[in-house]
Amino acid sequence: MQPIINSQMPEFNVQAYHNGKFRTVTDRDVAGKWAVFFFYPADFTFVCPTELEDMAAHYARFREMGVEVYSVSTDTHFTHKAWHDASETIRKINYPMLADHTGAMSRAFGVLIEEDWLAYRGTFLVNPEGKIKIAEIHDNGIGRNAQELLRKVEAAQFVAAHPDEVCPAKWKKGDATLKPSIDLVGKI
Repeated sequence: MQPIINSQMPEFNVQAYHNGKFRTVTDRDVAGKWAVFFFYPADFTFVCPTELEDMAAHYARFREMGVEVYSVSTDTHFTHKAWHDASETIRKINYPMLADHTGAMSRAFGVLIEEDWLAYRGTFLVNPEGKIKIAEIHDNGIGRNAQELLRKVEAAQFVAAHPDEVCPAKWKKGDATLKPSIDLVGKI
């Protein structure tokens, strides 16, 4: 397996359902911005709506941080609209829902389950240079937490702005960081 961290975000061109409309989203739309790609198995399922609602509840905070959120499944954009129309939970979503019905995007990010044509629960943070800075993949029975992702995004943005510093475990914005040096070796 090739490491995905610091690799270039794959090229993609997919349809999306966003704010009541269908539109095309490509890797070029993401260039120069922070972005979270939030892969999930399928519309009209069980854990997925709880995660998507959690992301929707924190979406304004992601946007304040300059981060766009994209949910991604192997469903079509038509299915995304039908789910949005049918579910009170999914109606809360204001971020683009990407339709990866060919599986190309899920495969490129390494989350496609070929035999089921579904995606694992993969979360990827891409920086403005198009490099993947966070990659987390869960088995499909394990839901994710948007607050923990926010914390990790804050840490990634801090490190990007302060390349000579690192964020220790459980770091939160405003906490002390570390400056790696010979003086710290064996002192932590």
